[in-house]
Amino acid sequence: MFEPQKRIEGYRHLMPDLRGFGSAPAADDAMSMASYARDLLSAIGEDRFVLAGFSMGGYTALEIMRQAPERVAALALLDTSARPDTPESTAKRREQMASAAQDFDAVVDALRRRLVHPDVADDPALAETFRAMALRVGRAGFVRQQEAIIARPDSRPSLRDIACPTLVVCGRDDPVTPVEVHEELRDGIAGAQLVVIGTCGHLSPLERAPEVTGALRAFLERVPRLA
Repeated sequence: MFEPQKRIEGYRHLMPDLRGFGSAPAADDAMSMASYARDLLSAIGEDRFVLAGFSMGGYTALEIMRQAPERVAALALLDTSARPDTPESTAKRREQMASAAQDFDAVVDALRRRLVHPDVADDPALAETFRAMALRVGRAGFVRQQEAIIARPDSRPSLRDIACPTLVVCGRDDPVTPVEVHEELRDGIAGAQLVVIGTCGHLSPLERAPEVTGALRAFLERVPRLA
């Protein structure tokens, strides 16, 4: 359930493929952030780890912090939010899910253009990377993930319980989770650091990979190495 592992600068990287996580309850095909988190924790084993989550991965990371905070040595939250879905966002997601049944490619293209900064909206390499990722998830996986996102809990009350070193990163022009949402994360987690990346939308790891990588490396250098 993990993509191939890499070793970079002495770190062992595990990159979960969320298509393969999230045990469906017996009664239906629904998935939840709680089930994603449970399955990820089970797959990782008993080791402690540094946890980084982008967007939906951030929602899952906050659920992991509720289920097993003692397992997490440090936390990075990228372009995400502790807030529950709004009625407006839920309605938009349901429209996208209905449209995906008819033309998934069109939904993927519209999402990319909505999420990224206008300066890179027509970047062919970014567009192809985003499309390839979306096609790997597929229409059915997209629908299941959207349902889990819609049902995610309000994580704001539990932010005060996060005690590990925490980095928060976002694009200055993120249209989905704007800067004030990340300021809320920073202010809710004791000692958290916020890095805002200029000329960047929601997809910071794709749009501004060197800046995001630099922020993560600088953060990791301040975190004690795990045995």
